[in-house]
Amino acid sequence: MTISMIDLKAQHRHLQDEIEPLVLDILRSGHYILGQQVKQFEKAAAQYLGCQYTVGVNSGTDALHLALRALNVQPSDEVILPAFTFAATVEVILYCDAKPVFIDIDPDTFNLDLNQLESLITDKTKVIMPVHLYGNPVDMPRLMALAKAYHLKVIEDAAQAFGASWQGQKAGSFGDIACFSFYPTKNLSCCGDGGLITTQSKEIYEILLSLRNHGSHKRYYHDRLGYCSRLDELQAAILNVKLKHLDAFNQQRHAIAQQYHRYLQDTVTLPSEQPQAVHSYHQYTILHEKRDLIAEHLKKTDIASAIYYPIPLHQQNMFAGAYKHLSLPVTDKVSQQCLSLPIFPEMDEAQIEQVVTQVKQALL
Repeated sequence: MTISMIDLKAQHRHLQDEIEPLVLDILRSGHYILGQQVKQFEKAAAQYLGCQYTVGVNSGTDALHLALRALNVQPSDEVILPAFTFAATVEVILYCDAKPVFIDIDPDTFNLDLNQLESLITDKTKVIMPVHLYGNPVDMPRLMALAKAYHLKVIEDAAQAFGASWQGQKAGSFGDIACFSFYPTKNLSCCGDGGLITTQSKEIYEILLSLRNHGSHKRYYHDRLGYCSRLDELQAAILNVKLKHLDAFNQQRHAIAQQYHRYLQDTVTLPSEQPQAVHSYHQYTILHEKRDLIAEHLKKTDIASAIYYPIPLHQQNMFAGAYKHLSLPVTDKVSQQCLSLPIFPEMDEAQIEQVVTQVKQALL
């Protein structure tokens, strides 16, 4: 039995009777950009997340980039972020010619270490960018209190955390701005690229509307340098359908994670789940010093696995050694031991048991 990291075909089969007629209606309508489906999705997402304003854009990366632009991040500014995350989180800082300041991660949550945060704040710090990695939410009340004390802005990278929450409040509703990705593998996904920006500020919202549409509020009148970053009608229609099923899908992911917990608790280091949090389990990521051995064995038995992420951002070639003296010991250790196992809502008991059996077999 071949087991992939996620089964997008199975998800589509489950939803095709809802999605396909909508897609055909849009194709026949001739209205493909910034129509009713986008408006409907933005409204539904705002209600779900508990945010005043939402702006659909064409990717999670653009969401982060436009968020920084909306906060007027300049080349002299510093942005604090974890080094253990996807490259887009730092790319957007470089797009603004600002300086990334990397922070180590907590060994249990894999999120930025809040105990180290204050020591990295300087008079040049403008933004803190926490990442809710794998769908495990950051302690945002604590982070926001620190940001407020230092008059800093916060952009939540919630790309992997749609539906996750902290003390009942949804990830993506705490910061000055938050950003989501709807890449096909995400918990809430479209059939291509897509993203969302959220905020509680009307001023920021108005800026974001302009930024996503060539800096324009009125056609052919351009108030600022903008971008072409609009969520299209087809993707919004798909997201409107999937949002209705998201809680059920996330509950299924959580149930699968609990089974992995039971079966693997004496075999590997399990992902942590904080008592105040609801983890969305975008990924189920274990730690083991023989990570590569496990991954190779799973591959031989037709079971997928993935390493998110093998090389921390501060060690990437894009920086040409600029951070070579930076010591982030937890980040380094986790990047050498992490392995994500298959997890998706349609996964059945037999598939879970097969994964578990082969993980244990690899370590005999």
